[in-house]
Amino acid sequence: MYGAILGDIIGSPYEFDRGSKSKDFPLFSPDSTYTDDSVMILAVADAFLGAPQEDAVIRKRLIQSMQHYGRKFPYAGYGGMFRRWLKSPNPQPYGSYGNGSAMRVSSAGWLFDDLQTVRHMARLSAEVTHNHPEGIKGAEATASAIFLARTGSSKAEIKAYIEANFHYDLSRTCDEIRPTYCHVESCQETVPEAITAFLEGDSFEDVIRTAVSLGGDCDTLTAIAGSMAEGFYGVPEELKQQCRQRLPEDLRQVLRQFEETLHS
Repeated sequence: MYGAILGDIIGSPYEFDRGSKSKDFPLFSPDSTYTDDSVMILAVADAFLGAPQEDAVIRKRLIQSMQHYGRKFPYAGYGGMFRRWLKSPNPQPYGSYGNGSAMRVSSAGWLFDDLQTVRHMARLSAEVTHNHPEGIKGAEATASAIFLARTGSSKAEIKAYIEANFHYDLSRTCDEIRPTYCHVESCQETVPEAITAFLEGDSFEDVIRTAVSLGGDCDTLTAIAGSMAEGFYGVPEELKQQCRQRLPEDLRQVLRQFEETLHS
């Protein structure tokens, strides 16, 4: 969770290809702020907190939580179709394969104790809006990588699982991706790049810097990479403090509840 939110905050000043495609940049600046990514990461977490429920109840909780926080923070930067979904009295999935389904899924990789359940919960979190197969795939792949990372799998094992189960092309290096990569908001052109940044990074901070250096939809890509990096490396306490400082109290409260649930 911290990894995903920090990825959003640190990547936010460089969204829309505003970065220099370098790993050498200030980790935080006055422009480093949470966006719709962090709001929805925490909205999904809030929906998942508590005792497991049947699928219909979970879907209802997801919709209610996402609409609640989306309306509470209406200017966080949502896309047009999702913004309409947030306002709808009868919200329906709209066939999206945007990278939002992968960006917001990180809590599924932490709150559930087996890979089958993690994938199922990731699918549920995607389907309420992003019910295109690529949207679902992006969410499941991201949550799977987080779960595998936090439960002791090596990067080679994570890469092999993702390739075998989701058929993403992870053969390119970041140096090969970086020169021509540009702003794109689909799962299929964001999730593999985020996974590659995670695989190449050698620490939590290095994964973040590597992801930002690719450019593109930088806050979302880095949120996805950062969520995996947290599972593998953990997050330094000083960065957690920076994260908390940049969130409004309503969102900090969800983060506290999430941490208490993990450590209970």
